[in-house]
Amino acid sequence: MANRDKCAEQLNEYAKSKSMSEQLTTGGGVPIGNKLATMSVGPRGPLVLKDHVFQDEMSHFDRERIPERVVHAKGGGAFGYFEVTHDITKYCKAKVFEKVGKKTPIGIRFSTVGGENGSADTARDPRGFAMKFYTEEGNWDLVGNNTPIFFIRDPIFFPSFIHTQKRNPQTHLKDPDAFWDFITLRPETMHQVSFLFADRGTPDGFRFMNGYGSHTFKMVNADGQPVYCKFHVKTDQGIKNLPAKKAGELAGSNPDYAIADLFNAIANKNYPSWTMKIQIMTFEEAEKFRYNPFDVTKIWPQAEFPLIPVGRLVLDRNPVNYFAEIEQIAFSPAHMPPGIEASPDKMLQGRLFSYSDTHKHRLGANYQQLPVNRPINNPARNYQRDGPMCLDGNGANAPNYFPNSFSGPNHDSVHCECKEQASGDVMKIETGEEDNYSQVTTFWNKVLNEQSRRNLCENIAGHLKDAQPFIQKRAIYHFTQIHADYGRMVEELLTQYSSTPNL
Repeated sequence: MANRDKCAEQLNEYAKSKSMSEQLTTGGGVPIGNKLATMSVGPRGPLVLKDHVFQDEMSHFDRERIPERVVHAKGGGAFGYFEVTHDITKYCKAKVFEKVGKKTPIGIRFSTVGGENGSADTARDPRGFAMKFYTEEGNWDLVGNNTPIFFIRDPIFFPSFIHTQKRNPQTHLKDPDAFWDFITLRPETMHQVSFLFADRGTPDGFRFMNGYGSHTFKMVNADGQPVYCKFHVKTDQGIKNLPAKKAGELAGSNPDYAIADLFNAIANKNYPSWTMKIQIMTFEEAEKFRYNPFDVTKIWPQAEFPLIPVGRLVLDRNPVNYFAEIEQIAFSPAHMPPGIEASPDKMLQGRLFSYSDTHKHRLGANYQQLPVNRPINNPARNYQRDGPMCLDGNGANAPNYFPNSFSGPNHDSVHCECKEQASGDVMKIETGEEDNYSQVTTFWNKVLNEQSRRNLCENIAGHLKDAQPFIQKRAIYHFTQIHADYGRMVEELLTQYSSTPNL
């Protein structure tokens, strides 16, 4: 069957790698003599309690599922390397960047955001683009998306926002009222919403989209001098998107389209790659910047803060086992090596806690001991002990308290974070009335062409038409604040839908 792709041929490839079958065993490694039947009293009698082969397998089967991710549940990924191509040591002391030509192992997981584990890869949704660098200073997780911005700028809204992307608590259906009600009550969402409903909202698989760290980070060099930074990961395959109609068709005919595309490309040695670039902003520039430089709903204009090339990411190995290496891989923005630090970005600050916390719920307190999450180039040495499923030596016979006088692991001030100054009244500061439109106006005027604007408005109207009229009116108001044509085109399309109910 010459037309079968690498995904379809996986079992045949496994069989070719084995000269003969291995002895079947229980979970405890005991050889099994008969796996074709349970043990019973005669051919028609009841089962017997001592059938450990059945009990061992069934009790494990009952526990196979772990909690799926609250967001980014559906995804695929692969492994490879990051290679430095340009020297940025004047900005950053992290050893991952220490010299041109240096290679570091990486793993990347791509995902949709709002759907469940069985949802379609081609849904109109942001795509997660989470990168794990296995550096010699521990793991660095750059946990981004395929968009340079996000919907909200304050993490207090994150649970509610995600609830609107999920299912109605009574009907268990996706709810356009909830989606657009939240969006139109929080106009800071307009930038990301406009990106999402434009052509890039349905990328053609994972290989043909960019990745972004999205947040503002801090880089510190060997002299202790800090700068602010944004990370961009540009696809070397070129941007390629699915027309809305095609994306919808694939959601029904091939919901695992992106996962299969990535697997087949790597299996055929067509290794996808991305070029990492950074933007740099000095502290002085940040003080004078006309926007809040830590607002994740906004970009830094590249004309003012040009992209600086750094290196190249290449994926050249498919996972050997999806569950072990992709479902269990866990990313947290808090995982940063010396030289890369957090900025005051409020969404980033919220994620520093939330991501590690959710992994401890989903995978357990020792999730970083799983092989795919273990720091392979710098083994963990700390005072964390015990807990469910402890997979390493649990600190062996070393002291389990700090400080101690008996040669336990010690800290080193050379790795302290860069000092920073902060001042102001401690209070809750609502940011909803900040500039929510000007950058979206630039997106409409300078990024989109005439056809792209038309596509954007058609995609929005096709979704917004199912929300209540008062919510539609509020949405049109916000689109009009961005550009008069934006609001007008969406309103005209909604009028067409209302006058033609079956449209």
